[in-house]
Amino acid sequence: MVISKSIYTDTHIQSKIEDLLWRLSIKFTDTKPYTLACIHRSIVNERSDYTPEHNERLEFLGDAVLELAVTEQLFADFPEKPEGELTDIRSALVRGKNLAKISKSIGLEQYLLLGKGEEQSWGRENDYLLANTLEAFLGAIYLDSGYREAKKFVDSYVYPSLEKILKYNLTKDFKTLIQEYAQAEYDITPTYEVLSEDGPDHNKQFEVGIYLGEQQVGIGTGTSKKKAQEKAAEDGYMKMQEDDFQLFSQ
Repeated sequence: MVISKSIYTDTHIQSKIEDLLWRLSIKFTDTKPYTLACIHRSIVNERSDYTPEHNERLEFLGDAVLELAVTEQLFADFPEKPEGELTDIRSALVRGKNLAKISKSIGLEQYLLLGKGEEQSWGRENDYLLANTLEAFLGAIYLDSGYREAKKFVDSYVYPSLEKILKYNLTKDFKTLIQEYAQAEYDITPTYEVLSEDGPDHNKQFEVGIYLGEQQVGIGTGTSKKKAQEKAAEDGYMKMQEDDFQLFSQ
């Protein structure tokens, strides 16, 4: 059946987008760029008459806006830090995993428009997809309201994660962090073990444990062993930073 209505005239979707913008205190003049920011390629392939375009060009734009806004703020806030250190901090701030967490924190996954296959493959939980959507959303703000409003969004929702990054030295990925920390503190190299594997071949879910010696210090799940290991490393590293953490298997 041919769907004659465009996604931009779908009053239900436009109302949802408006609610999101009001909730995030974003001044807007046109909802179309924000709707486009939420359109994943997968739905275009299935319903091109309904939505003939997707968010990847907006993502390209938003990525550049994000880097400039973060660079500008870091340059102002840390006049004593050299270029190399500022680059590492910026990389941690704009890293996909960090952007995905921010995307989830503002509920952006609820507004994603996905094809059936992507929906069934847990697309709304996909960090890569969520990070890209956040960048596209930032690109939409820039197009609709300009750089000042886009930077205001970055300052309100992205830049505050800097506090945690600096507190826990998260300028490296968690697998590297926990390995360096465990070797320095306990002279142990972490190991990983697959605890469970569920689901059909095209949509596996893995649960992985990370161990220091015989002691399990973290657990993570993901759609691949690598992703599950990264989640386990994050869980373990954050637990090891707590004051009451003890390693019993030395």
